[in-house]
Amino acid sequence: MPTGRPLGAVILAAGLGTRMRSARAKVLHELGGRPLVRYPLDALATLAPDRVALVVGHQADAVQGAAAGALLADLRIVVQPEQRGTGHAVACAAPAFDGFAGDVLILYGDVPRIRADTLRALLDAHRTEEADLTLATICFAVPTGYGRIIRGADGGVTRIVEERDATEAERAVTEINPGLYCVRSEVLFPLLAELRPDNDQGELYLTDLIALAARAGRRVRALRTERADEVVGINTRAELAAMEASLKAELTDRWMAEGVTFEDPATAYLGPEVTIGRDTVIGPNVVLRGRTRLGTSCRVDGTAYLVDAVIGDRVHIRFATVIEEAEVGADAVIGPFARLRPGTRLAERVHLGNFVETKKAVLGAGTKANHLTYLGDCEIGPETNVGAGTITCNYDGFTKHHTQIGARVQIGSDTQLVAPVSVGDDAYVGAGTTVTRDVPPGALVVSRVPQRAFPGWVARRRAQAAGTPAAKPAPVKKRVRSRPAAKRRTRRRS
Repeated sequence: MPTGRPLGAVILAAGLGTRMRSARAKVLHELGGRPLVRYPLDALATLAPDRVALVVGHQADAVQGAAAGALLADLRIVVQPEQRGTGHAVACAAPAFDGFAGDVLILYGDVPRIRADTLRALLDAHRTEEADLTLATICFAVPTGYGRIIRGADGGVTRIVEERDATEAERAVTEINPGLYCVRSEVLFPLLAELRPDNDQGELYLTDLIALAARAGRRVRALRTERADEVVGINTRAELAAMEASLKAELTDRWMAEGVTFEDPATAYLGPEVTIGRDTVIGPNVVLRGRTRLGTSCRVDGTAYLVDAVIGDRVHIRFATVIEEAEVGADAVIGPFARLRPGTRLAERVHLGNFVETKKAVLGAGTKANHLTYLGDCEIGPETNVGAGTITCNYDGFTKHHTQIGARVQIGSDTQLVAPVSVGDDAYVGAGTTVTRDVPPGALVVSRVPQRAFPGWVARRRAQAAGTPAAKPAPVKKRVRSRPAAKRRTRRRS
């Protein structure tokens, strides 16, 4: 058996997917919060291939962007300028494999549930059998839409016939082609050059490779797989929705087995990269996406949306909270109706209450902002209290500016801090203050105008609106302060 051969892969992701009825390329549609194309790329990454070619066509830049996060050492983007079939798509990848002598896996970008174990099993079978070409097969009771596996008298695979080109007898075959291959590079690319568009679609079919290899006396082998869910492709929105439901059920079952409580598993939505600590309770209508990490003994009340969030132990996330690309320390209480935007980092025991929004905000341990507050582009020390209605005014119309608030500071309600500005440790900011200059440590700062009253103003205003004269207000009698008798002076007459 050949050993030490390099491993390559080709992923086909050039099609638009007309049955999706979408302006977006099919592989850009999301499953579990991730584009479909990321799933086969991530499965491949565990095999550490030496070279991977991603064949793109429709919306090539967007597909390339969706693939950017895959952990592959050598990912090459290949453009299929016009879609002339699957065989043509793989042939377009030939220049990416110049000088490459190894085994090449071929798979599709719209088959998201493929497992790394299945890819490894196909590769192992291919190398153990010293095959030139190995393909996966599976039996479907209702094989509608798939190419049928045609075997010879000796039981070996001789060809694949696409359903639209099959005879009635061939359509009765239940062994189908899920589109997963492993081929020696020395065999693959010469055979691709022999493909001809002799079919109803006038396309170059990758499936014709099997017949070409068999006629050329190449060693063709098949590996029967049993898990239909991982080799099924996505062609319609209904199929995407069904796979979403299947993935969601699988993930919630997995985390419940690990000690997580879902109060209503049917309404929980979580992605495959999410991790959840033991004894955490997830309420109804919670969405967990991306690389979100929840610690142990947390509680998420419900109707929350977390993406790429890092949540410490024993955190309570109250109703209707949104957390995106933010970090929350242990024992914090967030919400209800709070929004943590990217760049937020909260230390332990922070409290953010209803209708509090943060962005690029770093808050120290024990700091609280419990009501109606915006904290953007700021750093706040520990044990500080931020009153209701406080705003860090971080944008001057051209540039974002930073606000620095120290430890143990008391920020009064309805305060505006016009950045760039700093407030020192232990300072007090009076309610209704607009802070435009730095506040020294331990100081009290206020900025208020004297309070004035205008007697009768409301009655006059109503009369003016009604077009009737208003009664004049009674004169306000001024209070005369009398002097003490001892200090009174008597004016003498001359």
